[in-house]
Amino acid sequence: MTVVSSTEFATNQSKYFDMAMREQVFVKKDDNMFLFTRTNEHEEPDMIFEPDEDFYRSISMDELRDRTHRFIHKLFTDNENKSNSITGSR
Repeated sequence: MTVVSSTEFATNQSKYFDMAMREQVFVKKDDNMFLFTRTNEHEEPDMIFEPDEDFYRSISMDELRDRTHRFIHKLFTDNENKSNSITGSR
């Protein structure tokens, strides 16, 4: 397995085409990773997956961040209320 930048891949395409005949080549561009591998027209690549029920239950990073933020805020708010009721202060 080899990981290269998109610039490196563009500059040396023939090198990575040859390499993909023997191993998987991942091309990294920004925060994305793309798999470049050999297959023939009659065979389906085994790295392609159909979405399953887990995919449809997934959430976005933004939703994860928002839920986590709300959860942590609730933990601190609940903790603050408990300590205030114990000490009698408000």
